[in-house]
Amino acid sequence: MTEAPTPSRPPGRPRSGVHAAVFAATLATVDELGYAHATVDRIAATAGVAKTTIYRRWPSKGALVVDCLLDAFGPVPLQDADRTEIMSSTIHWIAGKIAEPGVGDAFAGVFSDAVSDPTLRRVLSSRLQDPYRIALQDALDEPEDRVLFYIDVVVGTLLHRMGMTGVPMVDADVDALVDMILLFFANQ
Repeated sequence: MTEAPTPSRPPGRPRSGVHAAVFAATLATVDELGYAHATVDRIAATAGVAKTTIYRRWPSKGALVVDCLLDAFGPVPLQDADRTEIMSSTIHWIAGKIAEPGVGDAFAGVFSDAVSDPTLRRVLSSRLQDPYRIALQDALDEPEDRVLFYIDVVVGTLLHRMGMTGVPMVDADVDALVDMILLFFANQ
């Protein structure tokens, strides 16, 4: 009797690339419809996956968006430079990322939802803010409260501008924000 051939892959749908497809679909859907109207159903359809595929990986739209933002932002680009360069380049990096299609809207939306959702707030804080805060604390040799203030002012200002105008902050205003932050930290 001849043995049945061993399948080259496990049964079921291939899973490689699911995260990338879902993250791209999330940002595209948020960019097209806005955060509030970007449902998990629509994201799943855009990604070409079942809604259950998303819910097996993320318990909520908010958790999905947090991981999507982590993917979009990637690691904080901290070069071997002085404090001024690190702070300046970080502000420009954040501004550039928030300006990418869907990213600023996704960030503002999940942030807004977290205000009244303690579970999402913990996810947002521990998964998104803490890794960047810790990296900046180490790079800037600043205490946690001062780095949190830095993050609050920079991200808050950038998201506020986008929320109020619908467009990212222009380069000249980002440069002015850098000057203000550097002045504050130089005088403290």
